[in-house]
Amino acid sequence: MLTKGQKINDRYEIIKTIGEGGMANVYLAEDTILERKVAIKVLRGDLSNDEKFIRRFKREALSVSNLSHPNIVEVYDVGEEDGNYYIVMEYIEGKTLKQLLQKRGALTLTEVIDIMSQLTDGLAHAHEAYIIHRDIKPQNIMIEDNGRIKITDFGIAMALNSTQLTQTNSVMGSVHYLPPEQANGKGSTVKSDIYSLGILMYELLTGSVPFKGDTAVEIALKHMKEKIPSVRKQNPTIPQSVENIILKATAKNPKNRYDSAREMYNDLQTALERDNEKRIVYEYPENDLEETKVIAPIPKEPKKPVVDKPLDKEETTETDDSILKEKDEKNKLPIILAGILLAFLIVLAVVYLLISNHDVKEVKVPDVTGLTLEEAIKKVEKQGLKYTTKDEENADIEEGKVIRTEPKAGSTKTKGSTITIVESSGKEYLLLEDYTGKNYYEIKAKLELKGIKVEMKTKEVENTSDYKDKEEQIIDQEPKLDKEKETKLYANDSVILYIPEVDVYPDMVKEKWTLSKVQDFAKENNLTLDITYKETTDVEENIVLSQGRDPGDPIYNGYTLKITISKKPEDKTEPTDSLMPKDDKKDKKTE
Repeated sequence: MLTKGQKINDRYEIIKTIGEGGMANVYLAEDTILERKVAIKVLRGDLSNDEKFIRRFKREALSVSNLSHPNIVEVYDVGEEDGNYYIVMEYIEGKTLKQLLQKRGALTLTEVIDIMSQLTDGLAHAHEAYIIHRDIKPQNIMIEDNGRIKITDFGIAMALNSTQLTQTNSVMGSVHYLPPEQANGKGSTVKSDIYSLGILMYELLTGSVPFKGDTAVEIALKHMKEKIPSVRKQNPTIPQSVENIILKATAKNPKNRYDSAREMYNDLQTALERDNEKRIVYEYPENDLEETKVIAPIPKEPKKPVVDKPLDKEETTETDDSILKEKDEKNKLPIILAGILLAFLIVLAVVYLLISNHDVKEVKVPDVTGLTLEEAIKKVEKQGLKYTTKDEENADIEEGKVIRTEPKAGSTKTKGSTITIVESSGKEYLLLEDYTGKNYYEIKAKLELKGIKVEMKTKEVENTSDYKDKEEQIIDQEPKLDKEKETKLYANDSVILYIPEVDVYPDMVKEKWTLSKVQDFAKENNLTLDITYKETTDVEENIVLSQGRDPGDPIYNGYTLKITISKKPEDKTEPTDSLMPKDDKKDKKTE
């Protein structure tokens, strides 16, 4: 943690901490050179040791620094000092959308359309620069006092894409907005951001997210399998055209979503127009994730033809000649002017083409396959081309080396135009963590999402009562975490997770335990017996009729076990005369 007065790069003086998160801490600072307040996001220490993460983080942060849009937080600087990697950003005085939602709940329809219009406009600008956010959520969106929206965390969101599933806090915050293709590990496109926008729009209108669950995996599965609930069922005053935007943006199959954030923006601009209020519900195709079906276009109402009132026959006859003559005279001048203008424009176009063609130079895209990114960039720039970069998993090409260019090597491009360099991120992996103390089923689900095999084993513990309500807690693992060296887990690797071996109660009734056997069991497990006797002739005496702990419940030392034991009924009948001794009979008669 940085403290007040501390300086970064002899320039940014820390004023105070304004936010702490699982990935980074955020500070308000003073730029002592430009004399302005800035926000500085400093990465968490363990992320600073991940070379792959840092390389991606720096590259994406630099790309974002080139974005300039009123709805995107501006990035001023990216750097490192004493092992601390940081981003210097525009400081926004306001609150996050998350804070606004917590304070107010659902927003008004007008507010939502305004917020979503700003978001789609900003993201469209980023997408046009080949930058995908990948982590759209209310926590990453600021709102100023004047209502202006600012999108934050582009660089961190992109760099974290491959590691965020290992960060529990990050997952639980982001999984509510997670597109199905990201949950499936199929990577992200601009349409992934569009899905998250649709989920966010749902939350702004209703005050809650559409899919909830106890674990990140449970929520992710709902994103993949369940249809999004209707916002109109919660608030019937919302126009159908507005719900249609959410339905289209959150289609499970990316092919059925908006093609771009700009297209979604355009729909938002017309959503409240009268003609659109009753538009039909956007229908999900069957087997949405597997196939794409054509949706019939919404028919437009034909415009009624304008019919002029007919003239009287006499009027028509008298005026025909004069009207035609007047039209002839009026039409001559515009035609002459249009002809002159057209000729002038043609001359200008020819001159422009001659001049521009003289300066335009065609160059070939160089072959940079197998080179490092730095080497490839030098070669591309030497050809006079600009570039953008993107990562792609590839098990055959070493991490950090170039897979290909888009367009391919040898293609002809105009000098100064932009190509894409595709860099290998290697085979996808997770870094092994210390899982002890965490819930077995949550860790199992996270690992299996990445194709890692998980085996559960039990291990003896000294005192089972220490694990009351913690019988699913991981107490050991194989392989163990080596603090000196990172361990990478790939698909089909195996991990063994150990949970406590806790004895469980047997079915004493079914097994017809005797009282003496129960007493031995209680002594062995340090249990206190609470015994109730019940008279019965159905079973023998001293047999267990019922037990207070269900079969299969964990046995904890020092607990009380209630049991009901069978007992023979007492003989309460009085003896009859025939059964009385003879002497007694005589006495009775004498009396």
